Amino acid sequence: MKIAVSTDEHTHLVDFLLKELSLRGHEIAYVGPEKGEDAQDWPVVTLAAVRKVVDGLADEAIVLCWTGTGSSIAANKVPGIRAALCQDAETAKGARIWNHANVLALSLRAISEQILKEILDQWFATPYSVDEWNKKQIDRINTMDNI
Repeated sequence: MKIAVSTDEHTHLVDFLLKELSLRGHEIAYVGPEKGEDAQDWPVVTLAAVRKVVDGLADEAIVLCWTGTGSSIAANKVPGIRAALCQDAETAKGARIWNHANVLALSLRAISEQILKEILDQWFATPYSVDEWNKKQIDRINTMDNI
């Protein structure tokens, strides 16, 4: 699976995430500063990553900023993107099942390496729900792209 990863600041957590994704066999399209470079604007790097998803150049994206909130808001402005800010594995699981989230938003400040592993475990292991009620909810969300 090809994953677009964006961050406004290159921290140890970003290094850990990139390594973890690689160990899990994912191809990574990284958007953001390299280690030691100045921070970049989070709306810019977030948009670049989620555009890869919309354009079919990545299957999913993981976007990070200090709280994760800004990146999740920016990502959700793009039609076809369903970004979920996840602070724990159970939230990541629910975001996949009920919300069909295709973008994982994370906090550079609040996530530890162990919690990140748990979130990724649930994110990649959990399929979208295909029951009729849930599909109806996703259809309703998708119509909001045109508002």
